[in-house]
Amino acid sequence: MIVGVPREIKDRENRVSTTPAGVVEYVARGHQVLVEREAGAGSGFSNAEYEAAGALVVETHEAVFERAEMIVKVKEPIAEEYDLLRPDQLLFTYLHLAAEEALTRALMRNRVKAVAYETVQLPNGVLPLLTPMSEVAGRMAVQVGAHYLERTHGGRGMLLGGVPGVPGANVVIVGGGVVGTNAAQMALGMGANVTILDRNVERLRHLDQVLHGRIHTLASNSQNVAAAVREADVVIGGVLIAGAKAPKLVTREMIGTMRPGSVVIDVAIDQGGCIETAQPTSHSDPIYTVDRVIHYCVTNMPGAVPRTSTFALSNVTLPYALELADLGLEEAITRDPVLAKGVNVLDGRVTYGAVAEAFGLEAVPLAGVA
Repeated sequence: MIVGVPREIKDRENRVSTTPAGVVEYVARGHQVLVEREAGAGSGFSNAEYEAAGALVVETHEAVFERAEMIVKVKEPIAEEYDLLRPDQLLFTYLHLAAEEALTRALMRNRVKAVAYETVQLPNGVLPLLTPMSEVAGRMAVQVGAHYLERTHGGRGMLLGGVPGVPGANVVIVGGGVVGTNAAQMALGMGANVTILDRNVERLRHLDQVLHGRIHTLASNSQNVAAAVREADVVIGGVLIAGAKAPKLVTREMIGTMRPGSVVIDVAIDQGGCIETAQPTSHSDPIYTVDRVIHYCVTNMPGAVPRTSTFALSNVTLPYALELADLGLEEAITRDPVLAKGVNVLDGRVTYGAVAEAFGLEAVPLAGVA
């Protein structure tokens, strides 16, 4: 198969989908890999490294899409890439379609075979291709919160961890999954006072045990969320429902009760956000204020630390990408039900229920389109 690795063109997205080591694996299996010139530069990989690994470095973005049978990306295609995708081309990347109707309809119109990293799912419910980026974003969220709490960046003028005699900031984390757990670890390490809310009490019990009782846990309901947000200096939204739009658990009214200069980071913004006042932002223009509360809602947070993120992502995506290249989509998803969960659009129709529901479309089972 001809595998294409384009340069990411989303705002300040410096990750790349495939490392030179990944190219070696494709080539060893008899595949050809096309890498756009400078695709790996933001992550510290040179064109020469890709060539030494066996890739063909091509000059233009369009050439990668035109020649490749499978496109392996990091982020969802943006509007100017929609019509570069062609019928029966296989696309393997993060898609987050429940918050992207225009992209969903473009994939349907162009009859692309679209497989989303974020809905590949193990039998135990774990999302193996989303986990590493959730880890990165959860840890980054605390760094971001600490940064914007500084008065010079518009915040309350607080040191996240405080000092002896002066308490640290109150960090409230909505969602006790991968994002929330990693955010809690970082915030605790920096000396903050941490509260996690989740609707799953067993999950809260687990977090209390593994974090040795150093966090406050609350069952997630509207009253508890409102009370925690009111006292928060930093709120981190990390709620996820696989493939679906995130529920709005933090309301505009709750945001209005926060102290001026407090900070909100909505890590769930890729799926529409779990904070009512959240709107997508970019690394070039990352923040805005609502009721004098700073909002950071960058849709590709891990793109700010591309070296770490690229290795973490490629570690988990490469085995599945090799399956797709070796077997083709139809055979691969027949053999691997975990990978089959990743199929979102096929043969012009939506196959993933939560995406179809978001736009009032009929979800067609894979058996009906394969």
